[in-house]
Amino acid sequence: MARSSRDYDESDVRIRPNRRGSRPRSKDRPAHEDAVPGQVITVDRGRYTTLVGDGSDRHVVMAMRARELGRKGIVVGDRVDVVGDTSGAEGSLARIVRVQPRETVLRRTADDTDPVERVLVANADQLVVVSALANPEPRPRLIDRCLVAAYDAGMEPLLVLTKADLTDPGPFLDQYAPLSVRHVVTARRDVGTDGLDALREALSGRVSVLVGHSGVGKSTLVNALVPQALRATGVVNDVTGRGRHTSSSAVALALPDDDGWVIDTPGVRSFGLAHVDLSRIVHHFADLEPGTARCPRGCTHDEPECGLDAWVASGDAGPAGAARLDSLRRLLRARSAPTTD
Repeated sequence: MARSSRDYDESDVRIRPNRRGSRPRSKDRPAHEDAVPGQVITVDRGRYTTLVGDGSDRHVVMAMRARELGRKGIVVGDRVDVVGDTSGAEGSLARIVRVQPRETVLRRTADDTDPVERVLVANADQLVVVSALANPEPRPRLIDRCLVAAYDAGMEPLLVLTKADLTDPGPFLDQYAPLSVRHVVTARRDVGTDGLDALREALSGRVSVLVGHSGVGKSTLVNALVPQALRATGVVNDVTGRGRHTSSSAVALALPDDDGWVIDTPGVRSFGLAHVDLSRIVHHFADLEPGTARCPRGCTHDEPECGLDAWVASGDAGPAGAARLDSLRRLLRARSAPTTD
């Protein structure tokens, strides 16, 4: 009697060899209970310089990203868990197995139509916008864009003006008075002590990321604040008025006496805000936001029919309402203005 194809015993079963071994795959991931916490201070081509330990035990560990993290990005400022060789010995290499939830994220896009967000740094609480008053000339629209990014990230902005020996900072600061942005002025091109003490006080106990276009003096400031940083400094092209990129990657540096951190970033020539929803910008103006209830559907808040004008005229926004509305509209225009101005 012919045997049906359904009639077979276990001896007929053939198991195809697994060239990777016969161990069954599991979705369970290792707990890595022995992982030590650290903070990423630089990123360079898939290698992460990580600071682990506390006090006298604090040391630098070079690490790579563990495979189980997949494509999850890791940036300067991230708090991570590290396993493997965390001795920091020359030639050693550890693995980053976890990235802790971020408290803040500073993002930008290449332009206002680019859907790809680029995370600059994580866990900073203060955005220091550095601008020269001359050589190169200040770019208010770029500054406004940085302010929008700071508000959106939940970071407090600080405006630092350099090269005040070349021109009076007063007229430029008047533009930002309605925004109530804190500011520090350095009165000498070589920084000196003028303004540096005020800057140290503003940075004390904070995690601050410095942003600005090339040639404004960011690296000079960092070298004055953290003498052992030895960040490269450059000059401004007399023809184009633009600075040369001297910092190629972001780096986190501890201030003397562990009194906070500064994160120096490469100079930027554009700051796209495609990731920022316009409604969130208005939300940061708590005295004006209630007035949007009077706006027509789809109002851009920068048009004749906008209800915010009536809200301010009625006095509901307070005595500084008109100036605040002007500031809001300037930021909204920055969202749609050319990114490189």
